[in-house]
Amino acid sequence: MNEEEKHSILSKINSPADLRGMSVAELEELASEIRSRIIEVVSVNGGHLASSLGVVELTIALHYVYNTPHDKLVWDVGHQGYVHKLLTGRQEAFSTLRRYEGCLGFLSRAESEYDCFGAGHAGTAISAALGMAAARDRKGGNEKILAVVGDGSLNCGISLEGLNNVSETTRDFIIILNDNKMSISQNVGAIPKYLNRLISGKSYNRFKALGKMMLRKIPGGEEIHRKISRIEEATKSLFVPGVFFEELGLRYIGPIPGNDIKELIMTLEGVKDFNRPVIVHVMTEKGCGYSPAEASPESFHGLPGFDPDTGKVNGTGGDGWSFSAAFGDAVCELAGEHEDIAVITAAMTAGTGLKKFSEEYPERFYDVGIAEEHAVVFAAGMAAAGLRPLVAIYSTFLQRALDCVFHDICLQGLPVIICTDRAGIVEDGPTHHGIHDLAFLRNMPNLDIIAPKNGAELRAMLFAAYARNKPVLIRYPKGDAVKEDAENSEISWGRAEAFGKGGDLSIWAIGKEFYTAKKVAEILKAEHKIEVTLVNVRFLKPFDAELLKEHALTMRIITLEDCQIQGGLGSVVDETLVNVSHKGVMHLGWGLNIVPYGDTCRIREEYGLTPEAIAEKCAGWMSQDKSA
Repeated sequence: MNEEEKHSILSKINSPADLRGMSVAELEELASEIRSRIIEVVSVNGGHLASSLGVVELTIALHYVYNTPHDKLVWDVGHQGYVHKLLTGRQEAFSTLRRYEGCLGFLSRAESEYDCFGAGHAGTAISAALGMAAARDRKGGNEKILAVVGDGSLNCGISLEGLNNVSETTRDFIIILNDNKMSISQNVGAIPKYLNRLISGKSYNRFKALGKMMLRKIPGGEEIHRKISRIEEATKSLFVPGVFFEELGLRYIGPIPGNDIKELIMTLEGVKDFNRPVIVHVMTEKGCGYSPAEASPESFHGLPGFDPDTGKVNGTGGDGWSFSAAFGDAVCELAGEHEDIAVITAAMTAGTGLKKFSEEYPERFYDVGIAEEHAVVFAAGMAAAGLRPLVAIYSTFLQRALDCVFHDICLQGLPVIICTDRAGIVEDGPTHHGIHDLAFLRNMPNLDIIAPKNGAELRAMLFAAYARNKPVLIRYPKGDAVKEDAENSEISWGRAEAFGKGGDLSIWAIGKEFYTAKKVAEILKAEHKIEVTLVNVRFLKPFDAELLKEHALTMRIITLEDCQIQGGLGSVVDETLVNVSHKGVMHLGWGLNIVPYGDTCRIREEYGLTPEAIAEKCAGWMSQDKSA
């Protein structure tokens, strides 16, 4: 069966306009085909599966009811975006999802006119959509603007700040709360369902507006209208868990079944003409329609390729021991020795390797949800009160808490250990690459910054950081932690680790890039007779300036980092050697341009950062030096 036969309805959808003449039965069949297509592609390419499977019917209904792209859908966290992509002219490109120069994994204004605002991190939809609504009102536009919030994003501080500002900004605004059982609970019963259907109906709202107008024309009419409105609100609050939203000035509708296309269409049609901001609470099932994802939605949130028949995740190579797992093992060991240890994460328990810790030390574990700023200040408060907190956050998400790191931890010199997972490039592209952290954090006062080359060194650094009684940041990448050199993991604070003596070239590599440098050295020796001294930098701050100056007197220096050169290791070396005589310096890493999506090995190939490409650059550079 070819692609068109397998997805006979989906293959005919070139834009959302093609949906609007279809029956509910056809839309339901389309939903089934979309799920099949998403599972098919993600099983090969990897990606965010469970969230997109949960919003299939909701996405179809939104594009069916609203005139996109004239009407604007602003999606929170791009995890929800795959269905949207399939319905908006990207079917053919979808097979290249998350591939280098292929269909992007999240939403991007550069990819489609239907992506009116980029999405990757959580909590941005309400504020961004509200800004668009304010611009529309000022320019006299008539487009509908909807913020689609989900995957726990509502408890994000940015979402709540935006929510607080809605009623003060516009009267024409719709929020879709995609509740996949991660936050708000569902209420039950026929009365709330009836009230919500009545209140969201067009005829009801038109009748209500007419009644209000007529009452204003009679003496005392305004007071009568206010009393009727209070009765309506009081009655509704008895049955509907939306009082919080109503108090913020939003009409609350819901909860409604989010995987029922007919119900969704009816509700979305009903709220179109509201003359006040509205929030529609939609209950969806994360992983809906694929039993392995329904059974374990967290496991299928983001994953590499897998067997679509069984749900079994494909092997990832290496020895199976990741840096996250190494961190999880080490922090359990550290907590076993020190009762003052507490561990905090921001909705990333499994991703940061803390599942084991959460089970062994539940009273010392805090998952604060998608709230990185709170997580950091919460840790600072713990430290101020005598505990020794560790905060485990992905590098890209720590960017949201930079002021808190500076103001609440560093300025006060509080002994918080910040563990930044996913440092370096990742498959999820520009919104998630962890390559900017060193540039952001290196100049913060009192903060030491270290990077282990393998899992054993990560453990040693964690124990050494605990002994420092000051702010320390440990950064490490996604992936294989390399189970070797365990006997050489002893840490001397502020000192780099050198291998080999003398030679023509000294390669200074930070973190796991040490192993790339090691391969480069082997190639240079075997193919070009170039002797290399390898340096495992370990400490970006305090930096081993003494060793660098010693090497620079007799050898050329190359820096290698899975980070932005400007502000990272490259800048540290330049600053250290600014008034020092040296043989020459070359920097290898990521520049100021935006690094794209794709398999990380492919990206390294394109940017000339494989061991072979680096060795060729080094040999060419050394050859020029000798001939000069």
